[in-house]
Amino acid sequence: MSKHTITRADFRFFHSLRVRWAEVDMQKIVFNAHYLMYFDTAISDYWRALALPYEAAMEHLGGDLYVKKAGLEYHASARFDDQLRIGMKCERIGNSSIQFRGGVFRGDTLLVEGELIYVYANPATQTSKPVPQALRDTLTGFEAGEAMVEIRLGAWAQLGEAARQVRTEVFVQEQEIPLELEWDEDDATALHAVAYNRLGMPVATGRLLQHGPDVARIGRMAVTRVLRGSGLGRDILQSLLQAAAQRGDRSVLLHAQRSAEAFYLQLGFQPQGEPFEEAGIPHIEMVRALP
Repeated sequence: MSKHTITRADFRFFHSLRVRWAEVDMQKIVFNAHYLMYFDTAISDYWRALALPYEAAMEHLGGDLYVKKAGLEYHASARFDDQLRIGMKCERIGNSSIQFRGGVFRGDTLLVEGELIYVYANPATQTSKPVPQALRDTLTGFEAGEAMVEIRLGAWAQLGEAARQVRTEVFVQEQEIPLELEWDEDDATALHAVAYNRLGMPVATGRLLQHGPDVARIGRMAVTRVLRGSGLGRDILQSLLQAAAQRGDRSVLLHAQRSAEAFYLQLGFQPQGEPFEEAGIPHIEMVRALP
């Protein structure tokens, strides 16, 4: 394990969880093996913080990660209903290995320290291969506090292929919206926003239209499923709002899926009118003034 006692200050990434009844043993403390599950869950959230949809990213890179070593050092016990913060960081990258350090904290108290070592390998043969430079740069960049996504604004001619990829995944495949309803003539005149991760993969998109005098309309907001909740939707929306304000619009409206209504409320939008269905999905019109 580490040569010094780790603290919360050693981590810039944390995953939060609450101890469930099923995780407590006869001693009324968390059963020791569950801490490995906690660290594994935190790793999944860590990839989300890197804007990497894990399965698609590994396929893009042509390899996968396999656990070589997992170790735990126990300092104190977690109990039922404790609110825990699981710190996780990439500590070292070798030629084909990646070492992660983790800590389970209750408040500022370190309960369990963990070490996970993965080997990057060929999925077909499970033989090791060098960690790709793009993945190496993404991991070291995150730990250095660098941005994990780049949002580009542009016309369909420049960004259409990337936007189509995200929208097909979200609207056509996941939500089963018919193709003829997803694609329309507005794409040709809209300003599109696409978020790319450090591997160059498009992971979120949206578009901005002129709805009327001084009124903008935002639509086709989509974030790849496994990265939702990581702030990508907010970032895409903010970039489109800024573009609308810069061109002189005074307000913006959108048709929000009812399941996303709370998301837009948090960003200053207010519902107006009655709910309605669009492509068979419940929607509500929402508006927001621009500064």
